[in-house]
Amino acid sequence: TGCPPESEKGSKDTVDTMPSKKTRSPNYWTSARSGQVRLRQRKDAFDDRTPLTVHDMVMGAATRYTNYIALGSKHNNTWRLLTYIEYYEQCRQAAKAFLKLGLERFHGVGIMGLNSEEWAIASIGAIMAGGLSVGMLSTNTPKACQIIAENSDMDVFVVDNDSQLQKVMQIQGCLKHLKAIVQYKEVIHSEQTNLYSWQRFLDLAQEISDDRLDKVIDSQKPNQCCTLVFSMAAMGPPKAVMLSHDNITWTTAATVQSLSYKCPPQGQEIVVSYLPLSYIGSQIFDIWVSISVAGALYFAQPDALKGSLIDTLREVRPTTFYGVPGIWDRMSDSLKARHLGSTLLRRKIDKWAMGLGLKTNTKRMFGESHLPLSFSLAKTLTFDQTRKFFGLEHCQQFFNMGVGLPRTTLDFFLSLNIPIFEFYGLTECTGIHSVSSHKAFRLMSCGKALLDTHTKVNKEDKDGVGDICIWGRNIFMGYLNNKEGTKDKIDSLGWMHTGDLGFLDDNNFLYIMGNVHGEQDIITLSSGEKINPSPIEEWVRTLIPIVHYAVLVGQYEPYLCALLTLKCQVNEETGEPQDALTNEAVAFCRQLKSHSTRLSDIINNQDPIVTKFISEAINTINREATSESTKIVKWVILDTDFSISAGELGATMKLKRGVVAKMYQPEIEKFYKDD
Repeated sequence: TGCPPESEKGSKDTVDTMPSKKTRSPNYWTSARSGQVRLRQRKDAFDDRTPLTVHDMVMGAATRYTNYIALGSKHNNTWRLLTYIEYYEQCRQAAKAFLKLGLERFHGVGIMGLNSEEWAIASIGAIMAGGLSVGMLSTNTPKACQIIAENSDMDVFVVDNDSQLQKVMQIQGCLKHLKAIVQYKEVIHSEQTNLYSWQRFLDLAQEISDDRLDKVIDSQKPNQCCTLVFSMAAMGPPKAVMLSHDNITWTTAATVQSLSYKCPPQGQEIVVSYLPLSYIGSQIFDIWVSISVAGALYFAQPDALKGSLIDTLREVRPTTFYGVPGIWDRMSDSLKARHLGSTLLRRKIDKWAMGLGLKTNTKRMFGESHLPLSFSLAKTLTFDQTRKFFGLEHCQQFFNMGVGLPRTTLDFFLSLNIPIFEFYGLTECTGIHSVSSHKAFRLMSCGKALLDTHTKVNKEDKDGVGDICIWGRNIFMGYLNNKEGTKDKIDSLGWMHTGDLGFLDDNNFLYIMGNVHGEQDIITLSSGEKINPSPIEEWVRTLIPIVHYAVLVGQYEPYLCALLTLKCQVNEETGEPQDALTNEAVAFCRQLKSHSTRLSDIINNQDPIVTKFISEAINTINREATSESTKIVKWVILDTDFSISAGELGATMKLKRGVVAKMYQPEIEKFYKDD
């Protein structure tokens, strides 16, 4: 990594040599939906097989692992299971039904709903039928749906319930390509000729022959587009990222090669799917990697992020777990509350085990494989019990799917013998470029690049931090109908300029430090000084355990202030934060000799004990500040915690700073109005 591929130096012993004008080979990129791109192939690559289409990969799994469980969905407290051959047949059935509805080559099929077997089958079926699978967030507004549909020439909408259906019905008059809508959950209440239930949709397949579908499948090429992923920018038009069959199948194979998955008949991976499949990273891990290793993919309940996920994990007991920062936070809160409520002996045992766990696993990172004799005892008494508490006793790999976790969270789980693997990827590199693993793990790092991809750092500063550029078969085809945007992203040698800042250490571990262009997280004070709020916010959360979110503000103001939320219980039905504090927060208040049990007991300085504790913690942070500009001058506790439903958090529970700044503008203005 870090140097141009040999093919770009004109090497004659590689497949990917520079094309001559006479051969008219396709370029590395295209902005046309029906375009083809030149694959970044190399003869010495780990996977020198013929590039695959999505159909090739799915059919291969169905052929080799016919009767193994592929999908699990819960209906009326009973799991409905599909084998790999049934999965494949239903995908073919969906593909035929799409053809019957009039799906045209390279036109879109929009899929909008929570994760389900129908989501996966519709996506694969759309691709088999020669269309483009277009995953859409269930939180999209009707206007966002219209923009996506118009840009992708959408022929069919597939939605999960009446709420999503109503969005489509609001805009269908504006969509010139729309031929049909399919609703796969709930009873259909609306009547219109182009609206189908899931079963009625599948029944359409009877009118399309296998021969007709096979001709469409056989016409597909690995270097053609099969998926569109839209990024809805706050400013300007959306960008539609075009991903090819090879982007999907190659990135999947490279990911499997880098990680440790079981495969039948030696064993079978079990995964719980709950993170939005419209995100390509979730899709790669949940759908495509599961197919590649013949894993069993179980779909969580619709309220997974509101509290039911743990119940599903305990029932299914996955072998690999993909979390997001909000989930890791909830897990650590549960463990800390459990610890505070346990006996003195149990607390002493856990403290000893966690100290040993952190020390041992830190040494393991650097290759020391020898385990102290007492480690097995710590494993039995604490580590195994912790995993069992969450239903993760069979888990061999743990991943963080969101923004990088703070060091305190990584250390906490590492002390419990749960190393959390971070990875780096953008939609434009099919979700994954580098990944941590048992073989390549460093705290705060995104691991090492996938085999046969390349990473280089341009314009390095004195610390070696510079612009991250990447090269490999995971690089997208281009932005649909956006030549200039694509040319800005991919240079003539096929390198993709990510727009992220970072560095590679001496062992080629990748570290991401920020963003070149956006700097959306950077606060610029009125003095012109730029402040990265993340480390300060992490320090606030560490020193004040009852704080859930700390958001620094002060854009173009003379100093920094902080918006704080406290850890509150969540309504499992709505996902909305409650007034009642979490058990961990209540237990911590008891340690302070405070009797507060609710947020309303504390806000507006009503609890002098808690107020004093927070003030002292902020003073401690300010004493260790690197400059006057990085000190927190004022702070306030908000009257609610953040949530997805209120809009402060995204679908993967990532904090939306811009939204927070707008929603809490009165509180922010109050900080500075007396100056």
